[in-house]
Amino acid sequence: MSFTFVEVSRIHQEFIGNTLNTFEQQLHPSSKEDSELVTRAMFSVRNQAVKLHNYSAFNQTLTCQIQDVRIAEVVIQFPRKHISCSCPQKNICRHQLAVIFKLSQYFISLQEWATKWRSKKTIPLQTLAAQRSPENWQRMADEVLNYTFKDKRPIESFLLPSLVDNSRLKLQRQRPFEREWQSLFDLFMEVAMLKRLYEHAIETNMSLDNNYFGFYLDNTFDRMWQALDEIVGKPRLFAAEPFFDALQENVRAVAIMEKGAPHHRFMFYLKFWSMLFTDTKRMAKELITIDAIHSLQSDIDLTTLKMIFYILLDTTSSLTQAVEEIQLDNLEAFIELAQFALDQDKTSYGELILKKALPLLQPYIQNYLTPVRRQKFTRLLNQIYGQIALSEDEELALYASFGKYGIDSFSDYLLRNKRYTDWVALHQLHPSSISYLDQSGLKEVVANAPEATLPLYHFYAMDEIQQKSRQNYKQAVRIWRAMKSASKKAGKLDYFTSYIETVQQQYKRLRALQEEINKSNLFV
Repeated sequence: MSFTFVEVSRIHQEFIGNTLNTFEQQLHPSSKEDSELVTRAMFSVRNQAVKLHNYSAFNQTLTCQIQDVRIAEVVIQFPRKHISCSCPQKNICRHQLAVIFKLSQYFISLQEWATKWRSKKTIPLQTLAAQRSPENWQRMADEVLNYTFKDKRPIESFLLPSLVDNSRLKLQRQRPFEREWQSLFDLFMEVAMLKRLYEHAIETNMSLDNNYFGFYLDNTFDRMWQALDEIVGKPRLFAAEPFFDALQENVRAVAIMEKGAPHHRFMFYLKFWSMLFTDTKRMAKELITIDAIHSLQSDIDLTTLKMIFYILLDTTSSLTQAVEEIQLDNLEAFIELAQFALDQDKTSYGELILKKALPLLQPYIQNYLTPVRRQKFTRLLNQIYGQIALSEDEELALYASFGKYGIDSFSDYLLRNKRYTDWVALHQLHPSSISYLDQSGLKEVVANAPEATLPLYHFYAMDEIQQKSRQNYKQAVRIWRAMKSASKKAGKLDYFTSYIETVQQQYKRLRALQEEINKSNLFV
């Protein structure tokens, strides 16, 4: 049975309408390229250049051919909600748009759609780009982003990467030709997009706690840091100073937003002030601005922002006073500040912060931090605290706060201090596996205190026997071989022989275990 465009359009009207709305959201009438794309797609429909090649009712797949300079083939897989074209264009192409126009014309007026779409055109982006100023760059960003995030409509999380990439592409078309301006333009637009996305998320109660937003942040920050590296390594143009002023305003606006990934926003702000805005006068002025902010509703503590400048400007008295405000809510930001101080070779500041934070670590890790982040965070703490001098009591307090999430760190500490018996006790208290013990320093303990390891080998061998399979019995024998070697080093080979005889007698009903012991040469 052959189908017509009318029949296909009636069957899949919802998908066609949704796709047209998506295309409309991604096409900007102020962009010359997008305007030409719509015009050429409309031309193909009016001139009957769109042909229905095949429609499979079984798998609901439509194949169309578009007469162009070369014939292009567009395939729509309706169950997968997927549209593709054989032309080399990676994003929306005129052929895909022409097919959607062709199918849409049976339930809407294409002329009315095009008129309404073009009525939203304001100042052409090319005009704004031609007159270079921070105001025009901001207007360019607003023009594109306000259209992308229009009408305060919530955005589905899975659409976020494509919408951002589409906005970025439109802005990149207006990128300056001069190389000395390109990195600044890239950085300016990435910050502007980040700011506008946060604003839209707050306006629409959009959830930012998802993988799509996390992927966007990682990708955006990678782009920003690359642009920052390029800018920092080059002389700064005098004409670019107003752009840096505008960039500073946007960076601050992102940092003090009401909510949304506070850790990322804090690190974003810290990165800019440690790399780009390094002039002391600019720092002092920013500190005054932050100080003047009152009754701010934000998930970032203003004290932590001020601390950045206390460290950079060596304002010791203010920093000492601010450290008293460490709480569970802002602890992680203070830890980042301590690392920042250490990176700036201001060890005394880092030490002050870290020692003040020490009593709060246990409740923060065990009760405040999500379980999935605890082990990674304790490793970070171990690395940071390893850069300062701690007393023995302070070190013990640090590792006690880690609990079971810092066993590897505590193991390293005990080995450094040659506390081998305590090392064995730790791993009996928090059982794991023999392979993990090897990674944690078992060989070093065997080399220095072999007698202390014998109860540990016994514990893990018994655990294998309880599994009651031949494979586990073989593993128990391997453990006993290692135990025999440790016993020999400790001068307790007779004890080991007596121990194995006792095990054989205790588990004489386990025939498979007896066979594995007898062929293991444990008595030789």
